[in-house]
Amino acid sequence: MDEIREGEMAEAQSATQKRQQLSKGMEHLRSVVTVDDLAESAPNTVAETDKASTAFEPVRVLPHRSHDPGNNLKRSDPFQFGSRYLEQGDNIFEFNAWDHVETDDAYKEFMESQYAKQRESPVSEADKIKYNSAPETWWDKFYAVNTSNFFKNRNWLFQEFPVLKEVTQPTAGEKVLLEVGAGAGNTAYPILANNENPTLRIHACDFSKKAVEVIRSNEAYDGKMVRADVWDVAGTGDASLPPGIEAGTVDVILMIFIFSALSPDQWAQAVRNIWTLLKPGGEVFFRDYGRGDLAQVRFRKGRYMGENFYVRGDGTRVYFMAKEELESIWSGDEEFWSQNRQNWRKSQACQEDDGEKDISTEHGEEAKERSEKKDQETMEAMPKFDVLEVGVDNRMLVNRQRKLKMFRCWLQARFRKPKE
Repeated sequence: MDEIREGEMAEAQSATQKRQQLSKGMEHLRSVVTVDDLAESAPNTVAETDKASTAFEPVRVLPHRSHDPGNNLKRSDPFQFGSRYLEQGDNIFEFNAWDHVETDDAYKEFMESQYAKQRESPVSEADKIKYNSAPETWWDKFYAVNTSNFFKNRNWLFQEFPVLKEVTQPTAGEKVLLEVGAGAGNTAYPILANNENPTLRIHACDFSKKAVEVIRSNEAYDGKMVRADVWDVAGTGDASLPPGIEAGTVDVILMIFIFSALSPDQWAQAVRNIWTLLKPGGEVFFRDYGRGDLAQVRFRKGRYMGENFYVRGDGTRVYFMAKEELESIWSGDEEFWSQNRQNWRKSQACQEDDGEKDISTEHGEEAKERSEKKDQETMEAMPKFDVLEVGVDNRMLVNRQRKLKMFRCWLQARFRKPKE
């Protein structure tokens, strides 16, 4: 009896430790991110897990599959996103990550319930104005605290975007590369470290003054081969171009987890500015958060700014985009831009006392006409990029020790300004 009691106590203690391993921000996700202990019952099989896991029957035994070179090949196609497919009978803990994993119906149901709860407790109108009026100040605070230690250097960029190997070759010739939203330089400096092209010029721009200070403080910064400046990609007028760059002179633009920091009413100006900067035939290389990513699902009350748009605890904003939405933005789809403009006009009306509530009056009719005219001008002015590739990187990450699974979703794309 004592042995049984001790065993029960040990199990209870283990369960308590496992429960404590989840952060407060993820506790409400426990039922859909934790994996049943039965998954460890057989070293090369997986029993049925919790309600949000795909039911994997223990039908296949493949010892040491993690050492099979066929499962660890380097990708030749940047948009292939790996070849570790999770199949029936696989041990979910055999790898730290599985590629192309679609969430099951139970998890999708949980996602929708989370979104409903988020909509029920949105950010107040006063706070929306606070976070949207000067978003760069929140990133200043972020980089003041985290400096260059928060993000790891993005050495994976050369795999995802082979053009970086091309422009850094010694015989590539004069090339101008612009990174939008350069942060602490975690993209610019890995490119510089691998560069053999003496005529490559790297411009690292961010709308956070503190981020630019961090880039310039790096010992590799020289202001010539790498130049960092404060610039808002959604700027207008004289601020629509970065310092030191003329219109139509950029070969490659990198936008890595930057578009999501913009509110949807900034997208149009950002895309127009990118178009202006690029040479004919110049390309944009894009990676950002996809719809349904764990980072979106885990948001709780008081963070919802608008559909798929949130504010983090540190005041920085993030938008989660769908593949079709991304394609419409960069292809200049007129129907999309008309709807986008209307949606945000309605959103603004909720924040302003005079909004559109007087639409039946003469003043309201004039305001409506001006707004519709602006809609038409927006659509006519939207550039139409060639959408070369748009990929969805669905991945399931696994933490063996904490018995957690995390569904991540990123979008990756290439857009080109047509040649004249």
